[in-house]
Amino acid sequence: MKPTHTFRGVVMSRPVKQPAAKPAGPPGPARVRVGREVAGRGGKGVTVVTGLPLGAEALEALAKDLKRACGAGGAARDGRIEIQGEHRDRLVAELVKLGYDAKRAGG
Repeated sequence: MKPTHTFRGVVMSRPVKQPAAKPAGPPGPARVRVGREVAGRGGKGVTVVTGLPLGAEALEALAKDLKRACGAGGAARDGRIEIQGEHRDRLVAELVKLGYDAKRAGG
């Protein structure tokens, strides 16, 4: 008798390969940039973290930790994290501590 496998209620004659889960930590050499933007915000500056190879949920969790470290508000949207105010140096230090290859971008 052949080994069987049930997938979504359908009995199959051989197992279906499941995709491997992605690791939660920083994968390989991702170039994370930490810069500052003021455009479209009425002159108020935000610190922007881009290049993070994370999914939406992991990005939200990291944004929460970074906001807490800076003592500021912010948001995770469009695959990047925005923190209110000028916190580039602090964010680079936090990201390096977490294992990311973070660099300061801009002047």
